[in-house]
Amino acid sequence: MTLEQLRIFVAVAEREHVTRAAEALNVTQSAASGAVAALEARHGVALFHRVGRGIELTEAGRMFLGEARAVLGRAAGAEQALADFGEMKRGSLRLVASQTIASYWLPPRLATFHALYPQIAVELAIDNSEGAAKRVLDGSAELGFVEGAIDEPALAYWVVAKDRLALVGATQAPQIDEDWIRAATWIVREQGSGTRSSFEDVLRHRGIDAADLRIGMTLPSNEAVRTAAETGAGVAVLSHLVVARAIKIGNLHELPLELPERAFNALRHKERYRTRAADALTDLIKEQAK
Repeated sequence: MTLEQLRIFVAVAEREHVTRAAEALNVTQSAASGAVAALEARHGVALFHRVGRGIELTEAGRMFLGEARAVLGRAAGAEQALADFGEMKRGSLRLVASQTIASYWLPPRLATFHALYPQIAVELAIDNSEGAAKRVLDGSAELGFVEGAIDEPALAYWVVAKDRLALVGATQAPQIDEDWIRAATWIVREQGSGTRSSFEDVLRHRGIDAADLRIGMTLPSNEAVRTAAETGAGVAVLSHLVVARAIKIGNLHELPLELPERAFNALRHKERYRTRAADALTDLIKEQAK
């Protein structure tokens, strides 16, 4: 039994005429007659009384008409559901981002995406860069956004933005050199954080082992690090996105240490299916970057 046979049966039953049903469905009369005959032969049940040149439903045919209409209705609903997803009329988009990106860079872009595609539910999880990569790997997030590169062959990544790091403290420092860096009390993010790994890369380029730093506190969020630095508990390296307001109002000072730009990267699994919603978001980000 096929959907096409059901469509033909319903059309014939509603018109009580094979030729008119065939014309309505744009099939040949022989194809319409053959579809009905195939249904009857397969199940050994007559669906129509054939009286002279006319036809009318049997009792079995009347029962089957309701069932056939229900099946066709469900099939049409399933087709519409897929069309809705394809046309971005419904669905969800699961994302994960590291803290700096999730709290500062990504929200304006998600707001624009929501305005364009209000029927797509966006679910954003926050994790450090390592955790974000794991979520994209296991499929619990379709797209990830992290600071820096991820060394994982199964993941594709590309640059979506540039970020500037800043060394900040509650008081000014006239000059920053290697001795000052080793003597300072540092407030840092946890291991696995993109901000921390970016800072440790800077130290390596200056010939300093991160293990030689005087770490006063290791805290789990950018905001916790910034707040501790504002109290004078130590100095910190954070994204300029995180500290810009605190610098503007004088709670923190940017200290004279040249720090390179770092990349914000998008991540996706190379082999998993890419939804149109994910493609739409990445296209929007590319357009805004221009």
